[in-house]
Parts: sequence; C-alpha cells; structure tokens
Amino acid sequence: MGRGKFKGKPTGRRQFSTPEEMRAGTSARRPRTFKQEEAEIEEDERSESEEESEEDSDGEKPKGTQGIIEIENPNLVKPKNVKAKNADIEKTTELSRREREEIEKQQAHERYMRLQEQGKTEQARKDLDRLALIRQQRSEAAKKREEEKAAKEQKKSEARK
Repeated sequence: MGRGKFKGKPTGRRQFSTPEEMRAGTSARRPRTFKQEEAEIEEDERSESEEESEEDSDGEKPKGTQGIIEIENPNLVKPKNVKAKNADIEKTTELSRREREEIEKQQAHERYMRLQEQGKTEQARKDLDRLALIRQQRSEAAKKREEEKAAKEQKKSEARK
C-alpha cells in the first residue's frame, strides 16, 4: 500500500524501445504489420502528390478552401530564408521612417553643436554677450575690492603715525 496523498498511475512503468527493436520494427508501441501498412500509405500519397505537383506549380497542397478561393493576402506570404552564401552583400537595405528620422535628428544636433562652438547661433551670441557682461562686472568688483583694501591700508598707516 502506497503512502501519501496521491496514487500511482494505473498504467505502470513506461517501456522504452531499444534501438535494435526500432530497427527491426518490433517496438513496443507499433507492431510490424502496422509499420508496413503505414509505409504503403506513404508511398501512395507520394505518387498522388507527384501527380498533383505536376498540375500545381506551387508544390504545396492547399488546405481547406484555399484551393478553391485564391486570396492575395501579403501576410500569408511565407518569408524567404536566405542563406549567408547566397546573400547579396552589395544590396543596401532601405531604412524605416523612424530610423531615417532618428539619423536626421542626430545629424541636425551635431550640426547645431558645431555652430554653437563657433558662436554662430543666436543662443551662442546671447551666451557670449552674457559672459562678457559677467566678466566686466567681476573685473569692476575686483577693482573696487582693491581700492577698498588700499584705502584700509592707508588708514592703518596714518593711524600709526
């Protein structure tokens, strides 16, 4: 009697076929006769598909109503896988609209920054004017401090005499 909450499966243990049994066709799952019948069915299907492939240029067997109704749906086209050795290296791929806009945006920003460094943009002129004004105010403040310092030293020297 098993212990625990769950019961074991009634089917028992799984049985796996050995490679020798599979080659011989006597595996546990399929009897030999079933495999032979299946092979005959596959041969019949191949001969029928060869006849149909001569009629159809696509080579694919239509499913359901696809053979009756022809649909021009671009989403149904299967993508073509191109191997690396067959790929065309010289062919340039077209960029998407977003990628093009992103590249143009980066180039415009670089152009603007170059003009900014040269001082040719309106904002650069304003910045340079502001900078010149600040330098002038600082130099005036430095002169004023020096004059005040000189005046203090004069008062100290007069007070000592």
